[in-house]
Amino acid sequence: MVSIFKKTELPVAYRTFKAINTEPIRATSSLSHLKLSVINQFFPPDYAATGQLIEELVKQLGQQGMDVKVFSGQPAYSNRTAVAPRLEEQDKVTIVRSRVTRLWGARVRGKALNGLAFALRTTLHLIKNCRRRNLVLLTTAPPFLPVLGYLANRLLGIPYICLLYDLYPDIAIELGVVSRQNWIARLWQALNKQVWQHAQGLIVLSPAMKQRIVDHCPTVADKTHVIHSWADPKQIVPIPKNNNWFAQQHGLVDKFTVLYSGNMGRCHDIDTIFEAALLLRDEPIQFVCIGSGAKRDGLIQQVAEMGLDNFIFLPYQDKAVLPYSLTACDLSLVSVSPGMESLVAPSKLYSALASGRPIAAVCPPHTYLRQMLEEGNCGAWFNNGDSQKLAEFIRHLSRDEQTARAMGQAARACLEENYSPDIIAQQYADVFHQSSVCESSHVFA
Repeated sequence: MVSIFKKTELPVAYRTFKAINTEPIRATSSLSHLKLSVINQFFPPDYAATGQLIEELVKQLGQQGMDVKVFSGQPAYSNRTAVAPRLEEQDKVTIVRSRVTRLWGARVRGKALNGLAFALRTTLHLIKNCRRRNLVLLTTAPPFLPVLGYLANRLLGIPYICLLYDLYPDIAIELGVVSRQNWIARLWQALNKQVWQHAQGLIVLSPAMKQRIVDHCPTVADKTHVIHSWADPKQIVPIPKNNNWFAQQHGLVDKFTVLYSGNMGRCHDIDTIFEAALLLRDEPIQFVCIGSGAKRDGLIQQVAEMGLDNFIFLPYQDKAVLPYSLTACDLSLVSVSPGMESLVAPSKLYSALASGRPIAAVCPPHTYLRQMLEEGNCGAWFNNGDSQKLAEFIRHLSRDEQTARAMGQAARACLEENYSPDIIAQQYADVFHQSSVCESSHVFA
């Protein structure tokens, strides 16, 4: 953190974060006996972050000797690939895609219906193949997918682990979509407790997410594991802007560029970023927003209404382009809206670390983002709504190339030492190995 910004003392639970997550992982025995099925609605060529993370995870697990099969849907976020192969082999991993594709639009109801259709396909898949595997990993894409794991466990004896990317219905409650007393919310929370209690393990992305789950269901504390997301330092490497075709193509080489790459959704603070850009409108600083999400159109409208010419909006980029788009900047942005810090964990943080650029995080107090940036000395954090200090930080880095370079190098080192795919996959393998299901006679597809 730059000295002009005051550090905030964090509670003990967060001050011990680094020690907890750098604890050596127990060596696992051969994983060849474990037949793992991973169920997630999204998988490349889809652009969805969850699918890309799952692809890298299963690739690493396959290289470790684990027998892995992925069940996913057809592309929903890819604009260039409408239909992907039904059956595919990649890096010792089998991918099976359901017939469900983009049946409805990208609105909330359409996404919910697509998720429901995928869940029905998953149910058929579970029933049809319930004798061929001995562990299933279910994600929260779609959010109600873990419920199928619980039902399969109760009816077919299938052991399962839940990977909780986000927590529902808590997110819907925080966003005001449903009230806390709504019968759907109360039913969902009751189902969550059953799902968590009968799972062999739970994996969450941050300490705050674990605490939220334990607050709801204290009995699952011992089997809830914090494992962070990651980025591949071999795929994303720091590229100087003057050697970066993406930066050249979009006129970013000679301007200090601030990048927001990823989902601009309801859980992200876009307003603070916009207000900071408004304060910097007369300075040689360029904002680039790559991606989509519920708040994207609103931001485009605000930019147009204020007549700002310091914004560029681009769609999601193909995976092959990411090493160039992510490094076509001088500063990366990450944001979390107030109340969301224990419900979501932005995966864009890790690719930003890999790019070797400083990071500015807009987030509520007491989030793990703040501690990561402080301990890694790779950026700065700002309270939601504090656009003035965010603008000051951006201005400061634009005029202090040495500090920006040092922070970027520290970001890259943080990623390589803590959040590379092989390191994170080892932590997943350790959770699978610890589970008693490794010796179970049950089998699953």
